[in-house]
Amino acid sequence: MNAAQMEHYKQKLAFETDAWDLFEMLGRDEPVVVVDGRSAEAYAREHIPAAVNLPHREISAETTASLDRSRLYVCYCDGIGCNASTKTALKLLALGFEVRELMGGLDWWKRDGYATEGAGAQAGTEIACGC
Repeated sequence: MNAAQMEHYKQKLAFETDAWDLFEMLGRDEPVVVVDGRSAEAYAREHIPAAVNLPHREISAETTASLDRSRLYVCYCDGIGCNASTKTALKLLALGFEVRELMGGLDWWKRDGYATEGAGAQAGTEIACGC
């Protein structure tokens, strides 16, 4: 067994989540907050239901003062071609929040068939996870 590789995979699971796991967490009413780290305009166009918009460029101790630090914050952006989710997670982590990054962002959320909200919202047609 390769101990370094084992640790790598454990860390990935500790720091990232996928759309199916997030959907399940939300369905079980777990203490999770979904954070859209994109601009207000992008959020208005389309976002994950119940997500809060906290653009990464605006994150500070002041803008997060009212957030519940006992919750898990799952951060996302457009998808793998965007790093706003990473910037959001890093800034929230630096402020003392527990965070995970949503793999694939909004793009993979939609590919898995989950509904979105906003001006360009799509209905959900959940696809059963094959993993």
